[in-house]
Amino acid sequence: MVIRPAAGVLSTTQVRTGIGRAATVPGRGGDLPPDGHHNLVVDRSAASRATATTAEHPATASHTDRTVIRAALAAANDDRIVIDLDDIATQYSALLQEFPGIVIRFAVKSCPVDEVLTTLARQGSDFDATSPQKIAQVFGEGVPPNRIHYGNTIKSDVQIAEAYRLGIRDFATDSLEDAEALAVHAPGSRVFCRLATSGDEAHWELSRKFDRTAAETGLIPSGVSQHVESQQMPVEAWHTAFDTLAGVLSGLNAHGITVDHVNLGGGLPALRCLDHHGKPLNPPLREMFSAIRESMSRLGRVSRAPLRFLMEPGRHLVADHDAIRAHVARLFSRCHTEGHRVSWLYLSCGKFNGLYEMDRIQDRLEYPSYDGDEYLPAVVAGPTSDSDDAFDSSGDGLVRVPRTAASGDPVWIFSCGAYTTAYTTRGLNGFNPLPYTCVGGPSGAAHGI
Repeated sequence: MVIRPAAGVLSTTQVRTGIGRAATVPGRGGDLPPDGHHNLVVDRSAASRATATTAEHPATASHTDRTVIRAALAAANDDRIVIDLDDIATQYSALLQEFPGIVIRFAVKSCPVDEVLTTLARQGSDFDATSPQKIAQVFGEGVPPNRIHYGNTIKSDVQIAEAYRLGIRDFATDSLEDAEALAVHAPGSRVFCRLATSGDEAHWELSRKFDRTAAETGLIPSGVSQHVESQQMPVEAWHTAFDTLAGVLSGLNAHGITVDHVNLGGGLPALRCLDHHGKPLNPPLREMFSAIRESMSRLGRVSRAPLRFLMEPGRHLVADHDAIRAHVARLFSRCHTEGHRVSWLYLSCGKFNGLYEMDRIQDRLEYPSYDGDEYLPAVVAGPTSDSDDAFDSSGDGLVRVPRTAASGDPVWIFSCGAYTTAYTTRGLNGFNPLPYTCVGGPSGAAHGI
């Protein structure tokens, strides 16, 4: 297959040829390797001339530039994921500016794509990995072990030993049993104790864990961590998390235990998501950042020792910076049990090959080949015929789709960068994972630092 760049795409295509290597193929395009992954370098000034018809309501339209991704979507002649590496780097830098001095660990599970890891590593990011396999993947991008945290509290003896063999000395734990296993298979390592509860009982329990961690296991108590649920919207959730952390630090002080790190975990939301009824979520990001900064100062006053802070964003860094080029499989109406007919728009990708969260959120759809103004409400579904492979169709969850949508028409799906590649199946009902294209990033090889 040959990539035919649209206007605004440079004449050099970087094609992945193996782990840690990239080949530069001159000319307008290059033949893809079997895995279909490649880098497409885009001239951003020229890409701004790309246009597309949008079916988004003006009130929910993107408030940041998408012309680069649109140029790459227009250049694609097959279904694929497009990832904007420059935008991910910019998002990382913006977050770091909000919290100077904080250590950012990218949650690898949210977008385990080699080029994304390389991009963030070049920005100075640390990484939160959840298995030896993901640790090895991050190593493959040239990241040293002291910038990798094993953040999964569920791990076997074999997995602990393998991570330790790879050089990992920083682990998360939330149980005495896990801490005891770490002492045997990762001796001398630093541990973060993840909080799962709040209240006085939690303070006592955590103190007991730290006492046993230090006295009985030989591990180094490094800090505490609190994870606010993913795509967390209310500012109050952050206040609650920090109230718990402040109480725990006070409890540790009373027991003569000093920690030097607080891990704020993940939970920062993406900016352009829709809920399962298609309404913009509009997270109060400014208020969240303000609450986090104020609470960090508060924890610093509570702690007996200087604190270093960490956070582990995933979705916040990547969700808004990739898109999918899909196509219409079929638009038709079906008779529901109540006797009325409902339109269904079936796409070439769905829950099992790119849109895993489609039962909880709606993705923003654009129809670049449609220039009409007649739309109808429809259930949007994936191609597998599985009952879970569809947007929520209850209440006002129907989506406006072109009345004349025909099989083969391209559909662009935005703000789906979190967990797009991570949750895709290997071929449910014969529908394979989508290949991906990366735009932007360094002009040289995509791998290594």
